[in-house]
Amino acid sequence: MKNSKPKEPEDAVDFYELRLYVAGQTPKSLAAFANLKKICEEHLKGRYRIEVIDLLENPTLAKGDQIFAIPTLVRKLPEPVRKIIGDLSNTERVLVGLDLCTISQAEGGKA
Repeated sequence: MKNSKPKEPEDAVDFYELRLYVAGQTPKSLAAFANLKKICEEHLKGRYRIEVIDLLENPTLAKGDQIFAIPTLVRKLPEPVRKIIGDLSNTERVLVGLDLCTISQAEGGKA
């Protein structure tokens, strides 16, 4: 008998759809992208997609995700939507913000 249940919902939970809002090629924007790429390659290899949105080119796109500061990372999937503001240089903070680890794990297992 064939299993008719698709695996998509399970797989969809593991896939991360990320949007990085920047304003041009500033040092902070470039650092945010480099830091995000490094974190994703180390912790989400093959399970993520990054969309970079330059608000200098498309300022109206900020309204949809209610962007008030840049750079801002928005995790669209898995839900709920999460936002992290800054250059993403604090890896532990980014991992907690993306729900890839808990605060106690980020602090080295301290309870």
